[in-house]
Amino acid sequence: MAEDREFDIIVFGATGFTGRLVAEHFVREYGAADGAPKWAMASRSEDKLAAVREAIGAPPSTPMIVADADNPAALERMCRRTRVVLTTVGPYQLYGDALVAACARTGTDYADLCGEPAWMHDRIAQHHATAKETGARICFSSGFDSIPFDLGVLMLQVEGKARFGAPAPRVRGRVRAMKGTFSGGTAASLTATLKAAATNPRIVGILNDPFALTPGFAGPDQPGGLIPHYEDDLGKWAAPFVMAPINTKNVHRTNFLLGHPYGTDFRYDEMVLTSPGEAGRAAADAAVRLMKNPFGAKPPQPGEGPSDEERENGHYDILFIGEWPTGNRLRYAVKGRYDPGYGSTSRMLGETGMALLETDGPGGCGTPGAFVGEKLVERLRKRAALTFGVED
Repeated sequence: MAEDREFDIIVFGATGFTGRLVAEHFVREYGAADGAPKWAMASRSEDKLAAVREAIGAPPSTPMIVADADNPAALERMCRRTRVVLTTVGPYQLYGDALVAACARTGTDYADLCGEPAWMHDRIAQHHATAKETGARICFSSGFDSIPFDLGVLMLQVEGKARFGAPAPRVRGRVRAMKGTFSGGTAASLTATLKAAATNPRIVGILNDPFALTPGFAGPDQPGGLIPHYEDDLGKWAAPFVMAPINTKNVHRTNFLLGHPYGTDFRYDEMVLTSPGEAGRAAADAAVRLMKNPFGAKPPQPGEGPSDEERENGHYDILFIGEWPTGNRLRYAVKGRYDPGYGSTSRMLGETGMALLETDGPGGCGTPGAFVGEKLVERLRKRAALTFGVED
């Protein structure tokens, strides 16, 4: 049984930039306090693990596990020692197959930072049934891709049903502010996805399908979110948001896995807000051009990241607007301290692991919203400097 295993959590990829931040989160938030999880650090280099353990101030007794993403036998041995694996080793389409397979086989819960919908689509087809049999919860997209969006919609619908007796069939997600950088892993994942799509039309179809992660179910036509327009109720221009193609798919998968509590007619899109007037329109038009090259001439590289000060000074603010046919409306906001791609993402992944430890549920390939939902919201409020709340 997973409950009898040596460790509660293993952070796989702890010598990478984001993996190190996840390990730091456990040192900072839990240390050696009563009730702290039994956790270990893993990567392919024992020497690098030792250096990171010292650098982050982890106790010398913190276990280190050597395992390589290309060694299925070592990964399976690692999985059999723990209840949960948190992995930052991406792009997942290049380095993630064997670990997902090992977790599914061994009944080990798993969480990653994946923003690669074609890879997720294929892993669902390959491992969902096995994970259901073994009880493994394979929890994709457990960072800024896509927790604030997935859980923001979930919480809006919980509040909406309490107030109005029914879910909102239409929700808009609007990024009001964001300061920080995308991670090198995000840039590498997008680059790998675009390269694969250039030679495989099937991948293009998955990227363009909002219901690509809900096999057997296709809901109503969805708002595209690609055409800049002025939103009268918000008094600002809305422009395409580079992360919408993955976030929207995860929101629909959460709805699908939970039995459609948002309704089978649910419609959702995400955009980023600029400002009023001609300046806002110009910024929205620029965002369209930016979609073709969101990371500029020098994208961040895996293993690189912002300084402590840059991570500390980052933030984001996302507004969700629920709309009902009766004319009722509800505004719900999710706000995060720290930069989204590193400081906040590392905390979200760590707390996803903790929420998986605290909850039970059926296995399969899913999302944070479907697996740990409101329990994760509680933890993010307490341990990760996120806020969730209605705006009246």
